[in-house]
Amino acid sequence: MSEGVYKGVTVVGTSTESFSEAIRVAIERAQQTIHELRWFEIRDQRGALRDGKIEYQVTMEVFFRLKASDTGEE
Repeated sequence: MSEGVYKGVTVVGTSTESFSEAIRVAIERAQQTIHELRWFEIRDQRGALRDGKIEYQVTMEVFFRLKASDTGEE
């Protein structure tokens, strides 16, 4: 990993297809507002039943690099 300061944000992705799809949904949505995403860690996987259908849920932390102006670095 290169030098820098990173921050993690918790997000939850959901899907009716699979845990992998829930991860993809969460990453794609996070990339719309968070720049410099570098990695993610799965914190929890669970399922719910919605109208008799399985909903896959993944809680994850996505990490991104802070810009120098956000950290006070020069």
